[in-house]
Amino acid sequence: MSLLISVLVTFLVVVLVLYLVNRLPMDGRTKQIVQVIVIIIGVLSLLRYLALF
Repeated sequence: MSLLISVLVTFLVVVLVLYLVNRLPMDGRTKQIVQVIVIIIGVLSLLRYLALF
C-alpha cells in the first residue's frame, strides 16, 4: 500500500512542478529543457520506487 502512495505522490509532484514551470515567464526553449529535466527526474524516482533502478 505504501508503494502505491509513494508512486501517486511522486506523480502528483511531477505534474505540479510541470504546471508551475508552464506558469513561469521564461523563454520557450528554456521552459522545454526544464520540463524534460523534471520528467526525467520523475521517471527515475518512479523506477526507484518500483525497485527497477
